[in-house]
Amino acid sequence: MGYLATLPLFLLFSLFTSTHAATFLIQNNCPYTVWAAASPGGGRRLDRGQAWTLNVPAGTQMARIWGRTNCNFDGSGRGHCETGDCGGVLECKAWGVPPNTLAEYALNQFGNMDFIDISLVDGFNIPMDFSPTTGGCRGILCTADINGQCPNQLRVPGGCNNPCTTFKTVQYCCTNGPCGPTDLSKFFKQRCPDAYSYPQDDPTSTFTCPGGTNYRVVFCPRGSPHFPLEMYEGNDVDVLIDMSCFHPLQAVVRRGTLYMLM
Repeated sequence: MGYLATLPLFLLFSLFTSTHAATFLIQNNCPYTVWAAASPGGGRRLDRGQAWTLNVPAGTQMARIWGRTNCNFDGSGRGHCETGDCGGVLECKAWGVPPNTLAEYALNQFGNMDFIDISLVDGFNIPMDFSPTTGGCRGILCTADINGQCPNQLRVPGGCNNPCTTFKTVQYCCTNGPCGPTDLSKFFKQRCPDAYSYPQDDPTSTFTCPGGTNYRVVFCPRGSPHFPLEMYEGNDVDVLIDMSCFHPLQAVVRRGTLYMLM
C-alpha cells in the first residue's frame, strides 16, 4: 500500500485501467468488402483479409460490433449501406439498422467478468466468429446459411430479418413481460444454437470471460458453409458458385478462371 501511495496519480490511473482494458481485432475473411462498425469505435472499410484493431476501455457496457454490406460513401464519409447502416455515415455514432449480425459485450462487470454474445435479435447479414484470444474461455460461432435458408416473410435484400423487426408484435419483441421462443425464433436458434434468437434468450446465449481478456471478431470465419453448386451447360459458363460467404457476390468459372461479379 505504501508503494502505491508514492506513485503519481496518472500512473495509478494507468495501473488500474490498462490492466483490464480489452483489445478487439476485427477481421474480414469474406471475399467481398465489409464496412465494419463498432459502438463505441466508429467504422472502417475492410477489404478481404484486412483487419482493424480497437482498444476498448475497461467497464464499457452495451457495446456492439457488426458488419455493413453494399455500402457507398463519398469523400466526406457520408453514404448508405444495404445492411447495418448507421445513419448514413462511415464512422458510426449510432447502432446499425437491421438486419445485422451482432457481437455484443460488456467489460469488467459483476465479479470483474466480461459478458459476451452473438445476437440475431437484429437479424443476420454476415457469418461471424466472436472469440477470446486470451483468457482461456470459449468463443461463439454463427456460420449457418441463414441468408440462403431465410423464411420468405423475413427475407430482405442482403440479409434475414428477425421476426421482431418484421412484425413488431409483443409475441416476437417480448415487450410485455416474460416471453419464450417462437417458431420463427427457433429458425435462428436451430442454426446458431449459441446465439440470441429472441430478446429473452439469455440462458443459452450469454458467455463470460475474465476481465482483461482480448477478443477477435471475424466476418466469414473458416468453416462458413457453402450453398450447393449449380451446373450450367454451354461453352462460356461452366459453373455458377453461390456461397453464403460470397453473398452478395457471385463467382463464375470460365474456362478454368474464377471471376468475381459485383
